[in-house]
Amino acid sequence: MRYYEDLTVGETASYGHYPITRDEVIEFASRYDPQDFHLDDKAAEAGFFGRLTGSGWMTCAVTMRMIADRFKDSQLQVCGGSGAEELAWKIPVNPGDTLTVRETLLGKRRSKSRPELGLRRTRFETLNQDGDVVLHMIVSDMVRTRDPDGTD
Repeated sequence: MRYYEDLTVGETASYGHYPITRDEVIEFASRYDPQDFHLDDKAAEAGFFGRLTGSGWMTCAVTMRMIADRFKDSQLQVCGGSGAEELAWKIPVNPGDTLTVRETLLGKRRSKSRPELGLRRTRFETLNQDGDVVLHMIVSDMVRTRDPDGTD
């Protein structure tokens, strides 16, 4: 198990391997973001991006899946998110791309009102197979402390 006390500001990790398929792009868009450039090859070719692209919200969902898998694998005791400061889609995600996540711990502090929790501030970047950042976000979440009476 990894707890708040085990985290070091500045630590980084890279993980995940998520291939984006045409079918998944269309299925996600059909349900949640039904815009032509996510749904139809011909319409997408005539549009701004010139080809079928994945929804930015699909990129967020895929990123969250890789993050959640990482929490499970690393046994980090995350209790939930508390907010997002930044979210930016840098370049489109296309069918055939493979995504990974790069995580950097920007800061941490103990909760004043809930001593069993620590708060962490983390930058997540989702990269494609060429190493290009496709998504950037800074989020805050809560992590269990090993010792609620401890200090930093």
